[in-house]
Amino acid sequence: MKRIIASTGILLMSVSFNGHAQQAMSTAAPKVALTSRDKTPDSQWRGKRVAFLGDSMTDKRGVGTTCIYWEYLSELLDIKPFVYGINGDQWNGIYKQALKLHEEKGTSVDAILIFAGTNDYNHGIPLGKFFSETTKQTNYNGDQVTRKYRTPIINDSTFCGRINKVMSYLKNNFPQQQIVIMTPIHRGFARFGDKNVQPDENYCNGQGLYIDAYIDVLKQAASYWAVPLIDLYTISGLFPLADAQVQYFHNKETDRLHPNALGDYRLAKTIQYQLLTLPSTFVLH
Repeated sequence: MKRIIASTGILLMSVSFNGHAQQAMSTAAPKVALTSRDKTPDSQWRGKRVAFLGDSMTDKRGVGTTCIYWEYLSELLDIKPFVYGINGDQWNGIYKQALKLHEEKGTSVDAILIFAGTNDYNHGIPLGKFFSETTKQTNYNGDQVTRKYRTPIINDSTFCGRINKVMSYLKNNFPQQQIVIMTPIHRGFARFGDKNVQPDENYCNGQGLYIDAYIDVLKQAASYWAVPLIDLYTISGLFPLADAQVQYFHNKETDRLHPNALGDYRLAKTIQYQLLTLPSTFVLH
């Protein structure tokens, strides 16, 4: 089946990336025109109110793209999106987004999707641990025994602590909502200014860690907090380190970090079919 797209054009872009302005001439990848064969409008997601928390790839401003993945999803699944993503945000910023969501919408949403973690890696946030461990006494079959006991670590200084803070808040304030963690995609080279140059993922960060370590932490977090995981790092197919894949990214030379509209379409289609395997809500209407 041939894909119908709008005509391309030359676009003068001036966008702020993490506080640095970039202005460059580039060919804008057009939005993919969706057909009826793409859409699944009669699924369990039809009409559902879905909140999106994240970074530049979720930000309403559409960094590097003419159509963001959640805009595609609104057509593909017939959902109503509420978007709180902020360019440059790390998981400590996701907590602030969650607070704003609750302040504005209360619990009148059906699902919450979180797409973040790449900036924590890039800024070299220590991984930390999910739990501290002590010993406590407990009743086991009528006898008092001493057992190891773990407590979730909640802080803003480590990746695990940040995730725990967000998930604890969401689990306590959105108990009936479907909450989904989505892993970051692979990272290519990006240059947004002389003082904002980001190496590709084959370089470790300031902690000596590769992005894989942060992906693994998110997988563990989903397991511990009992939420579904959409592993976009693995299943999206987006791999900016391969030159043949630059068709999915904003700029071959300066931004292989942000998907363009074609890359966002691929993200959206991947997310669409993952969501079709999940309940859209547990809210009783």
